[in-house]
Amino acid sequence: MPTEPSKQVAAKKGSKKAASKATRRAPGKRRSRRKESYAIYIYKVLKQVHPDTGVSSKAMSIMNSFVNDIFERIASEASRLAHYNKRSTITSHEGRDQVHELQVNSDDLLYSFFLDKL
Repeated sequence: MPTEPSKQVAAKKGSKKAASKATRRAPGKRRSRRKESYAIYIYKVLKQVHPDTGVSSKAMSIMNSFVNDIFERIASEASRLAHYNKRSTITSHEGRDQVHELQVNSDDLLYSFFLDKL
């Protein structure tokens, strides 16, 4: 049973788009490697809290560094806590306990982070 002409035309249109996207890049050039960042999530939270406020790229870079720093601190402290308790697996309990510790010491943490950036 032959396919409908409209479906054949739609398939041809899609294939042209795919071909044109592939030929945009100059031949022999590689695509630059993507860098992981928390920028989109930081931006979404900013818009939830202050919808009319923007953020500069330098401020976003600082916020991204801050999130990475906090994540590393939580992970290292949770690892240390698991080691103290002779556990080979980091569970949510160690992570939760470490987040609680960081909340207690949050003023010192923020102060030390931003002092390092100056």
